[in-house]
Amino acid sequence: MLYSQSGKTNNVEVSVEESTKFSEEEINEAVVAVKRKFREFQGCELTDLWYSEKKPNEFVEGYMKYGKGSTNGIKEENVIVLLSNFDVNSKGGDGSFEPNSTYSDWNWILVRDHDSGKWRVDDWGY
Repeated sequence: MLYSQSGKTNNVEVSVEESTKFSEEEINEAVVAVKRKFREFQGCELTDLWYSEKKPNEFVEGYMKYGKGSTNGIKEENVIVLLSNFDVNSKGGDGSFEPNSTYSDWNWILVRDHDSGKWRVDDWGY
């Protein structure tokens, strides 16, 4: 894989709302983890990445009830969801995305093993 084809994150607009669940440092660590994972999204450019406590609760609930959270033993307080928008190039990225398109409100579900653990991206999509 050529570096130039890696997902681009250098111009992403990051916004973080105040949280009652996570510290600013914890959220920023989750942002770094998403950016790292996004580099695997060939031919795509991350344009916006944000944390908001309002909408992601439904994603956390779904993850815990129907997704990997129902089987992996992760506690709900160790799950965070970030949302993003990203653009796809004319080739459709790696072929799995619609060419020349924008994906909005794409969610990233991150987990950690305990409250001082490192975040890792466990799931993504709509």
